[in-house]
Amino acid sequence: MSGSRRILLVVGLVAGGAGRHVHELAVGLLSRGHRVTVACPPEVERRYDFAGAGAAVVEVGIADRPHPVADARTMRILRAAVHEHDLVHAHGLRAGAMAALTTRVVPVLVTLHNAAPPGPSRVVFQALERVVAARARAVLGVSPDLVLRMRQLGADDVRPAVVAAPALPPARRSEEAVRRELGAPGCLALVVGRLAPQKGLDLLLDALPFVDPDTALTVAVAGEGPLHDHLADRIAAESLPVRLLGHRSDVPDLLRASDLVVSSAHWEGQPVWLQEALLAGCPVVATDVGGTRAVVETAGVLVAEGDPAALGAAIGQVAGDPAYRADLARLSAARGAQLPDRDTAVEDALAVYEDVVGDTPA
Repeated sequence: MSGSRRILLVVGLVAGGAGRHVHELAVGLLSRGHRVTVACPPEVERRYDFAGAGAAVVEVGIADRPHPVADARTMRILRAAVHEHDLVHAHGLRAGAMAALTTRVVPVLVTLHNAAPPGPSRVVFQALERVVAARARAVLGVSPDLVLRMRQLGADDVRPAVVAAPALPPARRSEEAVRRELGAPGCLALVVGRLAPQKGLDLLLDALPFVDPDTALTVAVAGEGPLHDHLADRIAAESLPVRLLGHRSDVPDLLRASDLVVSSAHWEGQPVWLQEALLAGCPVVATDVGGTRAVVETAGVLVAEGDPAALGAAIGQVAGDPAYRADLARLSAARGAQLPDRDTAVEDALAVYEDVVGDTPA
């Protein structure tokens, strides 16, 4: 895209990979001479510091669920901001629908980061999907199922989103020191993620009895969340070889010290932590959901979601066979070297911007 554009990034309550992706996009756009404004909730600005990166920031209240008064105020703010920009790029379904409803003039691009949730809120989610499909100039999906969904709803321009893999920082501790801390003399499997239903941790616990007990497996789970007490009770009651580590700031060191990683999620977009595992050359066992296959490709063992026996068998196969594990480690490292970097992700976004805006400088 030639010339400087005025780009409005609209973001709701995001965390983890989605928030990091938006921050990296903002930084990349600014470094290329574009003028960037980020409309986001104040807590998102506190976490990601878009202003510190050089972006203008407009505070809006885009929550996970509808709030009529706050939503009406947000729409007024967005409507005023949108027409001062050449392009709007919204991230997340609610942010995307609200941005798309503010204008028919300024092109709106929406990146979808999550699938429809279960339960009653699914109806609202599907209504917002239809708004985005009908009004967004282009839609990007972080997983193949999101791309397919938007195409089925009739969106005119739907493409896969390119999400950069994070750069692994240098090791702070040796692998031996990490393993001593975790008390894992045998095979160490690592899980990283929020202790929430989407991550399928009950499925993981259901799978462990299918692993040969002679494997001497230890499963370490890095993360915190609402299911902590429930999972801790199950682990104790069933005498499962699982350690709940809570929040960890040393995930790269944990990955380097682990023999394999396991994702038992019910859905994932482009899971950042699995990208990190590949970069660390760590073998992957995962449920075949969302965008996991697109990230891992043939570098890991993928099993059907909801099948604890299959998941347990896959974990046992990798944990119990050092030669097979070494082969998977080489495949993981090779796949990690193929993952897109930050510049690739920004240039891909700019190519979409050029398509939807045109190449005439503002």
